[in-house]
Amino acid sequence: MKRPSVNPLDKLSRLTPRAALSRLKGLNDRQFTAVSAGLGLALAAGAVLAAGPWDSGQRKAETDLAAARNRTGGAHHEPAAPSGPAPAPSATAVLAALSSAVDNSAPDARTAQDGSAAALRAALGPLLKDPALGKRRSAVVIDTASGEQLYGQGAGTPMTPASTVKIATAVAALSALGPDHRVATTVRASADSRGIVLVGGGDPTLDKAALRRLAADTARALKDRGVDKVRLGYDTSRYSGPARHPIGPNENIAPVSALMTDEGRLDSTDRGPAPRSDDPAGDTARTFAKLLDGAGIDTGSGPKPGRPPAGSEKVAEHRSAPLSALVERALTNSDNDIAEALARQTALAAGEPADFDGGRRAVTAQLKKLGLPLKGADLADGSGLDRKDKVTAGLLAGLLARAADPDRPELRPVLTGLPVAGFSGTLSDRYTGKSAGTGLIRAKTGTLTGVNTLAGTVVDRQGRLLAFAFLASGTTSPSDAQSALDALATALASRPH
Repeated sequence: MKRPSVNPLDKLSRLTPRAALSRLKGLNDRQFTAVSAGLGLALAAGAVLAAGPWDSGQRKAETDLAAARNRTGGAHHEPAAPSGPAPAPSATAVLAALSSAVDNSAPDARTAQDGSAAALRAALGPLLKDPALGKRRSAVVIDTASGEQLYGQGAGTPMTPASTVKIATAVAALSALGPDHRVATTVRASADSRGIVLVGGGDPTLDKAALRRLAADTARALKDRGVDKVRLGYDTSRYSGPARHPIGPNENIAPVSALMTDEGRLDSTDRGPAPRSDDPAGDTARTFAKLLDGAGIDTGSGPKPGRPPAGSEKVAEHRSAPLSALVERALTNSDNDIAEALARQTALAAGEPADFDGGRRAVTAQLKKLGLPLKGADLADGSGLDRKDKVTAGLLAGLLARAADPDRPELRPVLTGLPVAGFSGTLSDRYTGKSAGTGLIRAKTGTLTGVNTLAGTVVDRQGRLLAFAFLASGTTSPSDAQSALDALATALASRPH
């Protein structure tokens, strides 16, 4: 089948961001997938900057498209989302750049397929020899429309993925639970309403504002029953096993608990490293007690660990943002706390214990159902902080290709959550200046000492949406390794294949 000679981006580039978003809904499957993945937050930044990537115009266009086909998947995102990316270049400028990058004279699909492997070898081979990539490196490029692997070097070699393993965690969670799933934090009262228990469901994004509303709802329900003094307990039993990540106390992740506020952060940040509470559940319960006291409910000597008694009744509840939004936030900001929560939620859905081992088994089983290449894979945690994690470049690229499948709209948050080069998340300070990849590359980064990885999507000059994964280990300079990885991804965007 020949590609259309009319480039849909030509008209989009002359529209306002809002009008451009509207036009996205008129594209066919192939055009929509390539355009939406390539534009990413570059388009969202101009149209809905304040909402952030997890509530973007792209998400609405994708959801509308899925709904038009009577499919399930997608989610309506509440407006109260975390802060979005910093201001970026105008969407119109990025659209124009993407339009000029598409080669309308490209040959038909089969001719392009015949020449792709040789062209990619010529483009990527020399770049993969960069000494900055350390002692070992692997690479895979997949055409998401056909599922064909266009390029591979060490495609089946298990390597440490660092934070790119979050892609696997996200795909498994969305597959198991669906994008509309929300995590509940509840308050249950005893039969006489004299004892209440704050029950954690595993939402690391529960914040103080939500906790305040939960306390107000609880106080109102108790007063309606004529109660103004209670015994307060808190329940973290939904999760099991060690709370500490194997790396130990670390500013990159709090103890993994079913009950926490603001990811256990002890400062005002909402992303990146931060001082963490040693007891996020206890801290949350004590804050809840103060809020209840302020609302006229005496909690006496303070909260104590414990489960709700038999016959207890739910009197208040807070639900997290949809899973689609949690996934996007986890990928954009490389949020370790959310990633570990996603692994545990997947374990709960599979009937596994909600601990590190249960998460590993559940995520692995879920990916196996998707028919992905799991030989040599070891998903020791959900975040990628554990060096025991091992995946192949083929698995990472395959996960992204699955997320681009028009028949799997429930996985689309994996693409929309990827940071955009030069615009958002962990790529906001990369591909800056005159890089040909700015705004065109969406990718999850990964960094540990001696390990640098990059996996994402890019639209090439033929308008194809390519999924790629580049892994390097034994690196000695993180900045040089990142530049080498960025050059590889840029080559996919800027060269005809």
